[in-house]
Amino acid sequence: MAEIDVQVKKWGDSLAVVIPKGVVDQENIAVKDSVHLKVEKKVDISDIFGVAKNKAKFSIQQLKDEARKGWD
Repeated sequence: MAEIDVQVKKWGDSLAVVIPKGVVDQENIAVKDSVHLKVEKKVDISDIFGVAKNKAKFSIQQLKDEARKGWD
């Protein structure tokens, strides 16, 4: 089973993803085959910290240190 990151593209009124040829060959996928996709949106947490930085009086490092407390 292959796991890949792909970019979503617009296709008419729908969205689509392209399965790279390497994965097609590796998994022996052909036209009209059924495939199972697990969809998880990747989140860039730098966006979250970037917003927090502009609204808070703490540095990003201070926020990360605070979030890590109790992880030991």
